[in-house]
Amino acid sequence: MPYRTEGGATNAPVRILLVTSRETRRWVIPKGNHPSGMTAHAAAAMEAEEEAGVRGLVCPAPLGSYRYRKRRRNGASLMVDVDVFPLAVSSEMESWKEKGQRERRWFPLAEAAAAVEEPDLRDLIRSFGPSQFRAATRRGRLLRAVARTSRVGDMFAWFQRLLPKTGNFFELFEAHSVTVVAGADALARLLQDGGADHAREVIERENDADDIIREVLRTVRETFLTPFDRGAITSLINALDDSIDEMKGTVQAIQLYEVAGFEQEMKDIAAIIVDAARLTAEAMPLLRDVAGNGVRLHELTERIVRLEGQTDDIHDAGVKRAFKEYGAGNTIHFIVTREIYARLERIVDAFEAVANEIDGIVIDHS
Repeated sequence: MPYRTEGGATNAPVRILLVTSRETRRWVIPKGNHPSGMTAHAAAAMEAEEEAGVRGLVCPAPLGSYRYRKRRRNGASLMVDVDVFPLAVSSEMESWKEKGQRERRWFPLAEAAAAVEEPDLRDLIRSFGPSQFRAATRRGRLLRAVARTSRVGDMFAWFQRLLPKTGNFFELFEAHSVTVVAGADALARLLQDGGADHAREVIERENDADDIIREVLRTVRETFLTPFDRGAITSLINALDDSIDEMKGTVQAIQLYEVAGFEQEMKDIAAIIVDAARLTAEAMPLLRDVAGNGVRLHELTERIVRLEGQTDDIHDAGVKRAFKEYGAGNTIHFIVTREIYARLERIVDAFEAVANEIDGIVIDHS
C-alpha cells in the first residue's frame, strides 16, 4: 500500500496511491503473486514499482490482510488472500512497466477507503491514519471534562478561571514525535542512497528533540496540575527521546566507520523504524483523551511491539548472513556490519519502550 504524508505535522493528511485493475478498471492497491525465493514484502515492493511506478521503503511487517474473489482466465473464480505492506513512497517514476495498462492516482485516506470495493481492505486503509480519531483528540476545556464526570452544569464556568495552569504537555509530546518521524525518514533515506545530507538531517532533528525535552522537564517542574503522573510524563518523553538519540548514534557510527553500502536487512529494519515512528506520532494526540482512545492506543502499541519482534528476526538473519560472507575473510567488515545492525535494533527497542510507557498510561487512566 503506497502512501505519503502531506507535511510533517502529527495530524498531516495521509494519501494513498491506488491503481486501476487491468480487467475491471476498479481501484485497487498494487499486488501480485509471491515469487519463490523472494520475501513477501520485497515482492510487494516489486509489484508497486511495476504496477504503480513508485519506489520506497516497505515495512516487512504487514499492516493486515484482506480477501477477495479473483476470476481466472479459465473461468474459475477463486478466493485470494492478500497481505498488505505499507510502503513509504520516496520517488515516482515517469515510466514504468504497466504504465499503459493502468491508471494511478493519489487519494486522501477517506477517499481511498471509499474507492476500493473490498470491505477488509477498506477497513485497513481507514485504520492506517489518525484522521478518524482527530475529533476525539481535540483539546477540550477543563471545565467541560469536570462537568462531564461530576455532572455539574456550566453555571460553574467561573470556576475554570481559578484553576492553576496545566502546562502544554500534549503539544510538546506531539512536537517531539514530529522530530522523531522526520529523523526516521531521513535515516531511511540515508540507508537507501548514502547521502551525507540525510545524516546531517538526523543530527539536526535530534538537536530539535533535545530542545523539546528540556521544555518538557522545565514545564514539569513549574506546573501545578499535570495530565498524568509526573513520573509517567518524564518516562514517556525520555523513552521517545531515546528513539531519536539512537538514530543519531546510528548515523554517527555510519560516519565513523565510513559505511557506504547497506544490506537489505538493514533497509528492512529502517522501514520498520519509519512505520514505528508513524505509529508513535499517531498515538501522541490520542493521549489527550486516554479513556476515550484507550482501545486505539492499545492497537497502536501492540503493533509497535510486533514490529520489535520482527526486527529481532531480521537482525539475526542479517548478522548470520554477514558472518557467513565476511566472518572468515574480512573480520573488520563483519564487526562493523554487526555494529550497525545492533544500533538499528536499539532504535526499534526504544520505540517498544515508548509503547510500554503508553500502555502504562492507558492502564492508569482508562
